Amino acid sequence: MIESILGWLTGAAPGGPAGSQDRLQLALTALLVEAADSDHHFDESERAVIRELLERRFKLSHCEVRALLAAGEREAGRAAELFHFTRVINERLSFEQRIELIEMLWEVAYADGVLDQYEDSLLRRVSGLIYVLDRERGMARQRVVEKLGLAGTI
Repeated sequence: MIESILGWLTGAAPGGPAGSQDRLQLALTALLVEAADSDHHFDESERAVIRELLERRFKLSHCEVRALLAAGEREAGRAAELFHFTRVINERLSFEQRIELIEMLWEVAYADGVLDQYEDSLLRRVSGLIYVLDRERGMARQRVVEKLGLAGTI
C-alpha cells in the first residue's frame, strides 16, 4: 500500500485495482486533512478523529493508517485546489458513499466541538464538487451533531 501511495504522489502509480483503491484512500485522506487544517489549527484531536475514521472506513492497521495520514498530509500541503481529490471521489464512490464522506468531514470539523467558518466553507465547496446537495449536506451534519452529542450546544 505504501509503495502505491508513494508512486501515486510521484506519478508512477499502477493503474490496476489496488492502485485505484490507494488513490481513493489518499484522496479521501487528503480531503479529511484539508477539513482539519481549513481553520489553520490542525491538532492532535483532529488527527485522532481522522485516524479512527480511516481505520473504520478502510479497515486498516494502525501502521497503515499512520502512513496513509502522513501521505495525506503531504498531498494536502502540496495541493493548490480540491478538484484533484474530488475527481477521484466522483469516479470511485456512489452517491451514498459520497454522503458518508461528507459525514466524515463533519466529524473532523467538529473534532474540537466548534465549527469554524472556514471549515463550514470547505464543506460547502467539497459538497458541491462531489455533487452532494445542500439538503443532504445539512442532513449529514445533523446526524454527526447528534452522534457527537453536540445537538444542544449548537
